[in-house]
Amino acid sequence: MIIVQQVVYTVHAERWHALAESLGLTAFYPPSPDWGEFGGDGVLAVHRADDHRPVGAVDLNLLVDDLDAAERALAAYSVTRGRMQMVGDHLTVRTRSGAEISVFPGAVAVTGEVTVQPIWFHEDIAEVRGILEALGMRAAVVADRGGWVEMRADAGAVGVHSVTGRAEGHGPGVGLSFQTTGDLHALAARLMDAGFAASILDEAYGRSIRIPDPDGGADVCVNDAPTDLYGYHRED
Repeated sequence: MIIVQQVVYTVHAERWHALAESLGLTAFYPPSPDWGEFGGDGVLAVHRADDHRPVGAVDLNLLVDDLDAAERALAAYSVTRGRMQMVGDHLTVRTRSGAEISVFPGAVAVTGEVTVQPIWFHEDIAEVRGILEALGMRAAVVADRGGWVEMRADAGAVGVHSVTGRAEGHGPGVGLSFQTTGDLHALAARLMDAGFAASILDEAYGRSIRIPDPDGGADVCVNDAPTDLYGYHRED
């Protein structure tokens, strides 16, 4: 089993906790100002920002059943094994450009209408896709002309986006994002009832809910699951 976990760093943890619950994600245990985890289709973790990871930073972690098996599966890539206090062993996977993601043991069964779907912006989509496929993820929706592939896990997904398609002034990195298979208007209404100024926008790729970031950064996006695949195709 492989689970996608996106980690957001904040100084407004309580507001992020409320946002997670309004999205329909469920806390695994009572969250603290330092750390909380919320499960849906994938996992959102809320971490206190510090000198190492500033406000607005987003990390991509993958949770697996067997860390040793994951390390063997990634033998063709740059992988180092480390130990984190109070967590234990984990893997750091580094691309040729230096971008990193982490792999931790401890996958748990989670499900829901809202999918955790961080966007990994990178120069080499094929390299990123290869890393994720080695771990057992599979391509779902792929752009016909390249530039995008949605990689599905047992819970959660990762959108892999060509860095050339990112907004001017931004380079490689991980962006916070969600997707939903549910009723977009009902979800927006629930968010507004909880005090979040949610609005629905029609984008070139479909509709999305935009929610002001509790830390004042770029809006939090919840994208409608794609149904019009013009210019895309399914591989799953």
